[in-house]
Parts: sequence; structure tokens; C-alpha cells
Amino acid sequence: MANTTSGTTVFDKSFAIDEIIEEAYERIGMQGVSGNQLRMARRSLNIMFQEWGNRGLHYWEVANNNITLVADQATYTMFRSTGDGTSSTTAVYGVDDILEASYRNSNVDTPLTKINRSQYQALSNKTSTGTPSQYFVQRFIDKVTITLYLTPGSSEAGKFLNYYYVKRIQDVGDYTNATDVPYRFVPCMASGLAFYLAQKFKPQMVQQMKLLYEDELQRALAEDGSSSSTYISPKVYYPES
Repeated sequence: MANTTSGTTVFDKSFAIDEIIEEAYERIGMQGVSGNQLRMARRSLNIMFQEWGNRGLHYWEVANNNITLVADQATYTMFRSTGDGTSSTTAVYGVDDILEASYRNSNVDTPLTKINRSQYQALSNKTSTGTPSQYFVQRFIDKVTITLYLTPGSSEAGKFLNYYYVKRIQDVGDYTNATDVPYRFVPCMASGLAFYLAQKFKPQMVQQMKLLYEDELQRALAEDGSSSSTYISPKVYYPES
């Protein structure tokens, strides 16, 4: 009689923080850790998640949102932290960057062009009102702002700015929590934490753990994202007659 399968695919969510820490310590030859060693590992895991923010775009952290436009208001603010726990109908928390935006009028979207600081600075009259066509993003320590040009006027008030943004990876939190990462990143998360812990407890293993971590992280990053069709067209040259 053949053995049956589990019928579940929830290992990534049932894999709690304390188990990740235990796995990482075991990889550097340490067992039965407790107390300050657990706190050190949790702190290292939080630091590693922040470092992942420098590794390019994580597609599972991309989200969509609308901002209701206000007459004569060009700049709108989102926050990089998760706030103080109070409710808000207007603030958006955990925002790290804005990827793309559109002006939405009655569910009809008009794409906006993203410009940099120099391009925005070169605009002669930043208070001109009308239908927005461009936007400028500034990333501060505690917030992200998006500034529109043209500034919405009375005709644009009540319409929407629809945008895709990158969220920050959630903090580790309690030891019983699951992590805010997809299952594909569980292997590199464990090996990455082992690399961080080796720097503190097993310096002789640092290079070995780093190689394993970088290898697994690169595989996960390569798999991240969504598949789409790619079309390659040859360039046509017309020789002079």
C-alpha cells in the first residue's frame, strides 16, 4: 500500500521565528540556545530583512492603492513605518518607494511620467493647476512623498491617483510569528541568519556560510517576479542606394 502525502502546503507559514532561529544556530553547530542568544538572533533577522531592501525589487511586497486628490494640493505623504497603531483613513504605512502611477477618472487611467529631482526643479511654474501628467517621488527616513505636476485643480478634486508601491518587509516580532516572506525565500532566510550568527559566534565559518547564503538568495531572487512573454525583433538596416 502506497504512503499518502500530507495534502498541505503551509510549511512556510507554520515555520515560526523560533524554528528559523533554531535552524540557523544548528547550521553553525550550536544547539539549546536561549535568552540573550535568541534576542541576538531575532535582531540579526530584522537587520537581514532590511538588507534585503538593497537587493532589488521584491515582487511579493508590491501593492496597489488610491489617493483621493485635493484641489490645489500637489504633494501627498506616505509613511515608511507602520504607524503608532492608531487607525487612519488617509495615511498609508510601510511604503518604501513608488513604482508607477496613473491619474484615474471614472475608472479610466492615464499613465503619469515619473521624473527626477532635476526635472522637477526645472519646471518653471510648479503651482500651475490642471490634470496631472508627471510625478516626483522623494524618499525620506520616515516618509515617502509624491508630488504631482500639474497640481490638481477644482476639476480634478475627488478624482484619484492610482499607484503601485513597494512595501517594507514586516518586522520579525514575536518568536511565534510567521515571517513576511514567501516560501521560496525560506531556505535563504535560514542560511542568511546562519551567516549573520557565524559572524558573532563562529568566525571560522563565516566564509562558508556567506557562500551558501548568497547562492540560495540569488536563486530565490531569480525566481521572484511574474512571467511574461518576451519578443525580440531584429534591427533592420537599409543600405544606401
